[in-house]
Amino acid sequence: MADYEQMLQAMIELDEEALIEMAEAIMAEGGAQAIDLMKACQEGMEEVGRRFEAEEYFIGDLVCAGDMMGNVMKIVRPALAAGADKKIGTMIMATVKGDMHDIGKNIVKALLEAAGFEIVDLGIDVEPTIIVETAKEKNINIVGLSCVLTLAIDSMKQTVQAFQAAGLREGIHIIIGGNPVSEEVKAFTGADAWAINPQDTIRTCRAWAGA
Repeated sequence: MADYEQMLQAMIELDEEALIEMAEAIMAEGGAQAIDLMKACQEGMEEVGRRFEAEEYFIGDLVCAGDMMGNVMKIVRPALAAGADKKIGTMIMATVKGDMHDIGKNIVKALLEAAGFEIVDLGIDVEPTIIVETAKEKNINIVGLSCVLTLAIDSMKQTVQAFQAAGLREGIHIIIGGNPVSEEVKAFTGADAWAINPQDTIRTCRAWAGA
């Protein structure tokens, strides 16, 4: 059985070989610890980001961490999907216009799927109109917006405003996530909730879905 602290340290120290071995061992044992591994990776990614900001890590380290995260997700995704025995709702996830980052979004997506959500993933750099049109077309009332770049906060606000302009805002729950978000950013964008970790996102979306 893998140890959470070992998973976390492997991610922080960019030890891909150790992390992959843990992921494969978890799957060989039935995948029960897949969610724990994803949480450890997400927490580790946050520390990698802090070390980058402190100039202890460099851009190459961020790229390496992202590649590691992607490779781990490929291994454990079947276990995460298998954990979703009952679908509790469908929601949209998108990285907003002007931002090309999707590592954090993909982590949260995988954990939301494990929690029972069907995710309509619109990808990165998504125009507000596309998000609104998709919600209307598929009758979806929970939307998760992601960004890493501070400049993309304006795009989050524009997306909320696009729902208002379409006359759909009252029926839509919008949660924002990513490094720059906060209570102040939530107020600025007009979103309903904000989160910087998957657990808070899952808790909020489950409540909105009545689960």
